[in-house]
Amino acid sequence: MSEPQDPDLGQPDTDPETELEPPEEAEATGEPERPGRRITGVLGAVAMSAVAGVLLTAAVTPVVAVSGAAATTAINVFENLPEHLDPGALAQPSTIYADSDGEREEIATFYAQDREPVEWEDIPQTVKDAAVAEEDPRFYSHSGIDVLAAGRAVVQNVAGQNLSGASTITMQYVRNVLVQEAESIADPDEREAAYEDAMRQDMDRKLQEMRYAVSIEKEYSKEDILLGYLNIALFGRQIYGIESAAQYYYGKSAQDLSIAESASLVAMVNDPSNLQIDIDENIEANQQRRDQILDSMLKQDRISQTEHDEAVATPVEPDISPRPSGCSVAEEKGMGHFCNYVQQYILNDPAFGDTPEERYFTFIRGGYEIETTLDPDMQRAAVDATRDAVPAEMDGIDVGSASSSVEVGTGKVRAMAQNRPFSEDDAFIEANPGYTSVNYNTDFEYGGSGGFQVGSTFKPVTLAEWLRTGHSVQDTVDVDGRSVDESSFPASCMPGGVYGSGTFEFTNDNEDVRGTQTVQTAIAQSLNGGLVSMQQQMDLCGTFDTAEKLGIHRASDQTNEDLPSFGTRELSRVPSNVYGGIDEIAPITMASAYGAFAGDGTVCTPVPIESIADPEGNDVAFSQSECSEGIEPEVAAGVASTLEYTVNQGLATHAQSATGVPHLAKTGTTDDQGDNWTVGASTEVSTATWVGNVSGNVSTQNFAGLQQADQSIWPAIMNVADERYGGEPFPVVAPTP
Repeated sequence: MSEPQDPDLGQPDTDPETELEPPEEAEATGEPERPGRRITGVLGAVAMSAVAGVLLTAAVTPVVAVSGAAATTAINVFENLPEHLDPGALAQPSTIYADSDGEREEIATFYAQDREPVEWEDIPQTVKDAAVAEEDPRFYSHSGIDVLAAGRAVVQNVAGQNLSGASTITMQYVRNVLVQEAESIADPDEREAAYEDAMRQDMDRKLQEMRYAVSIEKEYSKEDILLGYLNIALFGRQIYGIESAAQYYYGKSAQDLSIAESASLVAMVNDPSNLQIDIDENIEANQQRRDQILDSMLKQDRISQTEHDEAVATPVEPDISPRPSGCSVAEEKGMGHFCNYVQQYILNDPAFGDTPEERYFTFIRGGYEIETTLDPDMQRAAVDATRDAVPAEMDGIDVGSASSSVEVGTGKVRAMAQNRPFSEDDAFIEANPGYTSVNYNTDFEYGGSGGFQVGSTFKPVTLAEWLRTGHSVQDTVDVDGRSVDESSFPASCMPGGVYGSGTFEFTNDNEDVRGTQTVQTAIAQSLNGGLVSMQQQMDLCGTFDTAEKLGIHRASDQTNEDLPSFGTRELSRVPSNVYGGIDEIAPITMASAYGAFAGDGTVCTPVPIESIADPEGNDVAFSQSECSEGIEPEVAAGVASTLEYTVNQGLATHAQSATGVPHLAKTGTTDDQGDNWTVGASTEVSTATWVGNVSGNVSTQNFAGLQQADQSIWPAIMNVADERYGGEPFPVVAPTP
């Protein structure tokens, strides 16, 4: 959509002998009009209605004298035009923040229009005077239509039936409001049609603008109209309003603009694309129009001769200060992928519209203040630990690492980090493959990858089902690797009530522990054979029902057409999954599930947003975390006790707290160490860390440090979490009778 340009803009009648001074109060103090002035304006507006009718008659009936009947007819036509125009809410940037110990920390801003509306007192008088002096010198005395300018334009333009040169500031404001109304339409086709209608240059459109201008003058003070005009006007590119223009072109607030800078900015409104001063070729033309405005300000005694001469002698020297839009700027703080997750969360939230396109349209125009759940201290620890342990690129492997931390019992996302920095610029990523827009922490629709096999971190889910069905962690089972019959796995949801009729063979990675062992030992030492023995005593379908109640699901649709779960996010209901975690799952999903083990069985969906407010400070609805009972509290207590034992005396000793806060955790690897995990929690925060190969089948054991990288990343994050949130002992499990 092109920039709105009106040939009427900036073409007033500037004969100084016909100019009228602004009201004393408006010039000196900018105070609102007194009631008497408002009444005068209303009476003037009524007169303008009649004048407009006569002007219309003169425009469409070019005769020397206009008959009374023709004028009366034209006046009736004018009076019957729609007069209500609601300026409405302007598009404003949306900004996301993190709370850093009570201090707001800006993460990123998103906008379709870079606009920061300001109040009357925040705009210097020099800007107001520059706009009025050049665009509409009789602004303070007319009532929406400048009769002298319009009359002269009628004579000059009668052949073309166009009123160029007749637009007042009020009429320009009307035109901008109509353009903004068009651009606020989400449907692109409807938006384009409305925009073209708003930009029509025919008599019908001009007359309607006059009618709206008269209506606006009846309802609003001059200060309100000029303020609205200066907040709505386009200053080139995506820069709207005087404050954003001052920030972008001169790197300062509008309050701090000099006379020359004020005139230079006002000059752009006439023809932004040719007068915006971030293009070197436009500087000369901008300076010429700036000086023209300064001349008008001098003629109207808005500035002194000395001020005029000094301003004219000042070269146009912009200080271009762009306001970046999007999450790439957040990456400077290591928050790029979390920022994108917040954006994707909104794009998936029906509260913001029916489609992702509509939600994005709402998001970048809504002026939302979005307070996120991110903990900047935990985030810094997560980013530093991740990127110290896992480089963005390694020869021979598509290396990746991701960690997500959520608050137990709420689902609030406290940290989200990965080894590759964030960028959403495809050309930049192609030249810098160490960057990516893919978030390894999340599901596909939230900007994520397809997820990663979770290996042995699935074992606690099987343990939860074991406890739920009345068994104990002190029960003993065969932990050896072996060949088993598929028919030995009960499966109530499958034909015949069993998994299958063949056989399959499996081994243990840990061959140091054999024979009959307790379930507690099987978990602590991650013995596949023990989990197989457990599952043979349970319903296979029940184990995966429990997993689903814990919120565990694939990060993307199953692509294997041979599986019953093809095309869905359902887990693969096969025996190898109960100990080997063969489904590709996002780290944030695993962090949420383990939060249930640490939180009395309550599982909460992840949420990165604390609150949202609109520009007026009103709360904006969004999808909150949904919490439910994933497992019974006594089952959660049993799992927590076993995983705490795994930290203290099993394979997850690296997950012990540096400050003594109790932790539960489980490690996990997949075939050939393609994926390495540590997932665990305190009673306050749950964290999942993955390190592995993003794509392809490459073992991490051939690359120094990768196999153990999760063992340094996870504790680095959780030690900061412990310092900030602490943690209580896990529930004591009653001894088995």
